[in-house]
Amino acid sequence: MKILVVGPGGREHAIVRALLRDPAVTTVEAAPGNAGIARDVTCRAVDATAPDSVAALSAEGGYDLVVIGPEAPLAAGVADAVRAAGIPVFGPSQAAAQLEASKAFAKEIMAAAAVPTAQAVHISTATEAADALNRFGPPYVVKDDGLAAGKGVVVTEDLDQAQAHAEACLTGGSTVVIEEFLDGPEVSLFVICDGHNLVPLSPAQDFKRIYNDDTGPNTGGMGAYTPLDWLEGYTETHGGVTRNFTEIVVDRVARPTLEEMARRGTPFVGVLYCGLAITSRGVRVVEFNARFGDPEIQAVLERLATPLGRLLLDAATGQLGPDRHLEWSNGYAADVVIAAENYPDAPRKGDVISGIAEAEGLEGVAVLHAGTAEHDGNLVTAGGRVLAVVGTGGTLREAVDRAYAGVERITWTGAQHRTDIAAKALAGQINPGGPHSTGAQR
Repeated sequence: MKILVVGPGGREHAIVRALLRDPAVTTVEAAPGNAGIARDVTCRAVDATAPDSVAALSAEGGYDLVVIGPEAPLAAGVADAVRAAGIPVFGPSQAAAQLEASKAFAKEIMAAAAVPTAQAVHISTATEAADALNRFGPPYVVKDDGLAAGKGVVVTEDLDQAQAHAEACLTGGSTVVIEEFLDGPEVSLFVICDGHNLVPLSPAQDFKRIYNDDTGPNTGGMGAYTPLDWLEGYTETHGGVTRNFTEIVVDRVARPTLEEMARRGTPFVGVLYCGLAITSRGVRVVEFNARFGDPEIQAVLERLATPLGRLLLDAATGQLGPDRHLEWSNGYAADVVIAAENYPDAPRKGDVISGIAEAEGLEGVAVLHAGTAEHDGNLVTAGGRVLAVVGTGGTLREAVDRAYAGVERITWTGAQHRTDIAAKALAGQINPGGPHSTGAQR
């Protein structure tokens, strides 16, 4: 197989690395990629959000599969253009990608499919926002209805801040979804879909806030880990059948959503990212995304033993089958994101990065590039989230310690990272049976 991975970030670097481990994959290329991806595979220059350009590149390259990583190309209809060129694509159509591109649309689908989620209202004026905020009460959850790179959500006890965020979204030309706050730890579950059948990956937990103890503004994600031992006892019995957490999510969330999308004539092909809260009332959907989550997928793919290329091709061509099973390596994976100075507001770019080779020389450590570039022979920062350092080990503690050992080797001016990734899990402080909050509610 010859595969093209479309996108420039850490998610795409993780996908590229996993594809290179598949013996059936002969060639992997990326478009446009980044400086780190370019060290592993050939990168092609393209505007990833331009459907015709990506389709032309895909046809000229003779690829057997195109994997679209980020949300913006999906929302722009890149998958449709590549499919129209006769090339299998892992990634939903523009119509199906509305599950992420519009939070109001996602709520509509969940209501039709009876998927449990937070109560919400879709508003388009400041007066409606004020009324909804007063009705739901604190903590206030205000979401930009459109794509916002993981930073369009404000969760706050401050009514003025909530109202200001709503008005900023409206002023920017978007509408707003205001919803009830969900208590409970948050979990990400990726489900590979071929339009009719599906298979789940390993649950992960990520950390959206910029600072320790889940404080500060939301980001695209500052770290993640998998698997989640504290979920092992989370079960549900119905009709004499006991289901674990993943089975609950598949049966109550993913499969009904997939069926509803197919019923509407917009089958979902790609990865359905289920952002979930385990509340005192059970599992609730916080959000859907139409692509792999970053940084969770960096940790998840480090443990995937099933060849990724064949899995994604089968999904793209409707060949998953009803009983697909995935293999996982033993142990744990955790990643820590190192971000640029001033992220998530106006990240500084152009700072020279050092220490990556030293970090990669450590046992059980990998460094995935997100916002990097080459300049005058130096590797420099070129985005908000610059690198994700992944540690793997036989225990969660070992995986986390290895990730942070890698982080300690890497430096640039103004670099910042959280120091508490997976800390609550390691301390046994997460209780899925009762209220607990990561403070994100994306």
